[in-house]
Amino acid sequence: MPMLRPILAVTALLIPILACASTQAQDRPAVAEPAEARPVPPLASYPRQEERPLPQPPYPPTFASVELRRYPDVREAGQGAAAAGTDFYAVVNTRLGRYAKADGAKLAEWAGDPTLFVHLNACLVHEARLMCAHSNFPHVPMVSSVEVFDPATLAHVDSISLGEQVGSLTWIDWHDGAWWAVFANYDERGGQPGRDHRYTTLVRFDDQWRRTESWVFPPSVLERFAPTSSSGGGWGDDGLLYVSGHDAPELYVLALPEAGSVLRHVATVNVGFEGQGWAWDRTADREIWGISRPTRSVVVTHVPTLPLP
Repeated sequence: MPMLRPILAVTALLIPILACASTQAQDRPAVAEPAEARPVPPLASYPRQEERPLPQPPYPPTFASVELRRYPDVREAGQGAAAAGTDFYAVVNTRLGRYAKADGAKLAEWAGDPTLFVHLNACLVHEARLMCAHSNFPHVPMVSSVEVFDPATLAHVDSISLGEQVGSLTWIDWHDGAWWAVFANYDERGGQPGRDHRYTTLVRFDDQWRRTESWVFPPSVLERFAPTSSSGGGWGDDGLLYVSGHDAPELYVLALPEAGSVLRHVATVNVGFEGQGWAWDRTADREIWGISRPTRSVVVTHVPTLPLP
């Protein structure tokens, strides 16, 4: 009888397991039974994360620029300027002007249908095309497009509709095989309900204008944008992004972050023109062409290489 005891022991262990399984099967009805509806739970309170601000680096260094020349009384100098080769351009809402760098003589002009062209902003010369950011500012919902012109005749040759985006398109640039664009948001006039200047966004598109990535601006720049937004910008030959606000005569130098979605503010450059639309002259040595709206002047500025690590 020595083998009988282990068999009995195993049997004794199986009996409660089988009984438990049988009980579980009995506790699972085939159809759900009716139950009482529970009362609405009390409203929970979750404090906004802004009560715990993120740590910020110290304000970066500020550098000087050198003003090279001013062209006074340029009729179209109300939104921005651009330049390439022997010419420069001025833009305001529905009008463009082409001028000679040598003496400021007017060479061509264009005026658009105000039912189609509402708010031209910053322009740049790219591959023998004058390309301008355009939006329906200050109307909502915000819709934007890129309007393309012949740089010699200023004839309108193409339109790239971006439709409704995350703000109002104010400037574009071509860099590192991609299009870069800023969509501005404002606190008051021209603002989208529920957004303010903090929602201003830098977007990277591929060469077919398909959105691939985006970033927002750091608090040290946003506080200088307020209550408006970024009106001009472009990539420097040093691989850094130079951006202006709407009114302050300064450029904010930014770098893409190593992680996350917030641009890094690495320097500020004082300039002699208000923010607004400006552009690098890619045919000159670190020259920026901007405007001074009070005097309707086009301002040429040299930004020396920044002594950054």
